[in-house]
Amino acid sequence: MGIIKKIKKAIIGRLKLIYKHYRYKIYYPRLYTKYCEEPVIENKVLFLEMRFTELSNSMQHLYDVMEESGQYELACAYIQFNFTRGKEFTESVKKMLKELATSKCVILDEASMILSAIPLREETTAINLWHACGAFKKFGRSTAELKFGSSAATLDKYPNYGNLDHVTVSSPEVIWAYEEAMHLPEGIVKATGISRTDLFYDEKFVNSRHEKLYEVMPEARGKKVILYAPTFRGHVSSATSPDEIDFYRFAKELSEDYVLVCKHHPFVKNPPEIPEELSDFARDLTPYLSIEDLLCCADICISDYSSLVFEYSLFEKPMIFYAYDYDDYCDWRGFYYDYFELTPGPVVKTQDELLDAIRNTETNFDKQQVIDFKKKFMGSCDGHATERILELINA
Repeated sequence: MGIIKKIKKAIIGRLKLIYKHYRYKIYYPRLYTKYCEEPVIENKVLFLEMRFTELSNSMQHLYDVMEESGQYELACAYIQFNFTRGKEFTESVKKMLKELATSKCVILDEASMILSAIPLREETTAINLWHACGAFKKFGRSTAELKFGSSAATLDKYPNYGNLDHVTVSSPEVIWAYEEAMHLPEGIVKATGISRTDLFYDEKFVNSRHEKLYEVMPEARGKKVILYAPTFRGHVSSATSPDEIDFYRFAKELSEDYVLVCKHHPFVKNPPEIPEELSDFARDLTPYLSIEDLLCCADICISDYSSLVFEYSLFEKPMIFYAYDYDDYCDWRGFYYDYFELTPGPVVKTQDELLDAIRNTETNFDKQQVIDFKKKFMGSCDGHATERILELINA
């Protein structure tokens, strides 16, 4: 790189840091304080969605229950952090801060540098439902100095988990991990269970998901359903999904008894394509069905490092862990528990091993291993998590 380019890069980097300081240390706090001239509305609850343009599954069930009760004034704010910039981003933050200033409670399920930066008024309770169960891959302060994370100094200056009164998790076992990741004192992280998992205890809901699958993919009727749901690779704003399955080979060897449905992480914009001529066997159903829908329908779940396996354990069905890039991923992000001791099913690194694991599921499946895993990491998810979270909101 030439000297001129180096100088330009250094100047741009410095200007970005100055702008970041202005936004989070001056502009947002002042703006929020101005909006706080209006009084708090006692029954107003703001759902703060940091990434997407609609409520994530982690908040939707709680929102629906609260809406149905008719006891709350509900508002939603959509920030699209890392996905929009400039004036559009600033306007969405301004709208959010105005709603937040008069809210009795704010609910989110993500990191929020914005919420952490403002002088949140004492009357407002902040609850982070988090978007994952258990404690699998590291996040937040736990990734400081790793490839995925920021530096410890940056996280100290611009925290992501400030102003939180409650964080809800799936089991007492994982409280320590969230306290570490969010840099929180004892008592804030609570094992209430995860709201959205209540749906898995609703027999009517679970049965209806099968019919929903058959509407989208009639070929699945009468066959066993393999769900392939990997987590994303890389950074959030440029996330990619694994492309390590030969769909032609899998169709040739499995299509008589199985269908294969894929569900990619919502951060992934361009997932691997499945050949159209294999649609009777394999489909990417990411645009059509939620992860809750597919977990209810799956007979086997193939994942890698995704926390969805904690939720799937509630069904006590077979799981296979396709960790072909374990070494790289471990260096990139790391885990809270030893990966090979944690996983309640076979860990495979090649397509040969994966196919063999699928074919031998019935004979090799250790159900007790999954039950033990469920008790340890999902012990507070009993179908009544939403009730306990409402108690926190109404306290």
